[in-house]
Amino acid sequence: MAQETPAAGPASTPPADLSRDTSPHSDIYAVIDLGSNSFHMLMVKVVGGSVQVIGRVKRKVRLAAGLNDNLVLSRKAMKRGWECLALFAERLQDIPAENIRIVGTATLRLAQNVKTFLKEAEIILGQKVQVISGADEARIIYLGVAHTSNCDSNRLVIDIGGASTEVVVGRGFTPELLASLNMGCVTFLERYFSDGELSEDNFSQAIDAAGQQIDAICAEFLATGWQIAVGASGTVQAVQEILVAQGKDEVITLSKLEDIMQQAMACGPVSQLNITGLAQERKQVFASGLAILVALFRKLHINGMTLSGGALREGVLYSMLPQLQHSDVRNRTVASLMVRYFIDQRHAERVADMAVELAGQLQHRWDLDKFEGHSMLRSGALLHELGLLIEYKNHHHHGAYIINHSDLPGFTRAQQQLVMALVYNHRADISREVIARQTMTSVLLTVRLTRILRLAVILSMRRRHEVLPEVKITTKAETLSLQMPANWLEQHPLMRAELEQEVQYQQQAGWQLQIK
Repeated sequence: MAQETPAAGPASTPPADLSRDTSPHSDIYAVIDLGSNSFHMLMVKVVGGSVQVIGRVKRKVRLAAGLNDNLVLSRKAMKRGWECLALFAERLQDIPAENIRIVGTATLRLAQNVKTFLKEAEIILGQKVQVISGADEARIIYLGVAHTSNCDSNRLVIDIGGASTEVVVGRGFTPELLASLNMGCVTFLERYFSDGELSEDNFSQAIDAAGQQIDAICAEFLATGWQIAVGASGTVQAVQEILVAQGKDEVITLSKLEDIMQQAMACGPVSQLNITGLAQERKQVFASGLAILVALFRKLHINGMTLSGGALREGVLYSMLPQLQHSDVRNRTVASLMVRYFIDQRHAERVADMAVELAGQLQHRWDLDKFEGHSMLRSGALLHELGLLIEYKNHHHHGAYIINHSDLPGFTRAQQQLVMALVYNHRADISREVIARQTMTSVLLTVRLTRILRLAVILSMRRRHEVLPEVKITTKAETLSLQMPANWLEQHPLMRAELEQEVQYQQQAGWQLQIK
């Protein structure tokens, strides 16, 4: 009996198409930034309504150093770039092509022979490279900052690159005024520190040259104005790391920059640059970037600056993720953590509402608005049970560890440290050492928020909204008085015992608490 021939049709379609449709890497995205100083690759996975970084690769290529006076990129510099891209290409093989973006910035904009570089680069990567304009770079940098930093006010954003510096003023997710200046840490290194000396004369020449560039945009930017200033570059990160390592807070000011410049000049040659807190990889281009930053502070009258959590790469990334655009960054981060670590959302909200209520009663006596204290208190309350997924006994310590070692878009590093301290100290023994580690927020504010959160946790311990007591809380200096409803404590002996124990915990920490 003859065998039947299988019928042609859908059943004979090779399974390869189906496997592509259900690729296990469809939620993985990659962005490559071909910068003038370094090439970067960022890889993320979308998890729980937020992005989780799964890989970062950075290589110092110093492409801008290969540009001659005629803006021709040397073969040697191009080769350094191609060798770096060959490393990146291996990581891109398993990521869907539509989830990859590659952008080139200032040096590739300027190079007369850019097509030679791009032709080989695209063969290596198997992807197109988009060389973006200075205006587009500034706009994308601003969006990267907006998607990783929480701010409702007008803000100034500055990014000092290898061959260009972007300056933007915007509000929310909208850049309102932007500029791209032809100065960067690599090009200024070649021009003003070519003798390898960290001399006062070299710094002065570099600062003056940067100042001349800034003069062209100064009047318009000052007229627009801003409430806060944010830096998104490696230079700003390096300065902040130096400040923290030297026991100072992380807010960058002109006086602090000038002090660091004096420390640099005291070292002599660039090869001998050794400042406490300065990473080895930043040393070569640090002086030139510092000179540009000093000029920006002087010309734009910047009072203080903090470090952003993102810049160009993050701006490109979020353009591929429309579902995450234009949402409250901080709320999105907290909500993602709550989902990822199976936090009881209803109870977390209950504790957060109680904490906010107590803070509101104390606001007229305790200034809790500094450094967005109310928002930090709410975030700490929502995340106070973060560590329960690991185990109960030390869940406050586990939760603090997770917060301390996570990327938290929408929180500055100082705010992240504050929330960590709140979670660490929301129950049991109080660690004054953890509270004292704050790098920007005052210790007093951290203490006050900690005391409020601890009481909110205890008052919500039955995990039922209908049994929450209506309490009044007052303060005289730093002594807290918690007034409970009449006969309430007699009717709730466990709560009474917990509050009496809390009096002891706070007393051991040097704080006075009265329960009435």
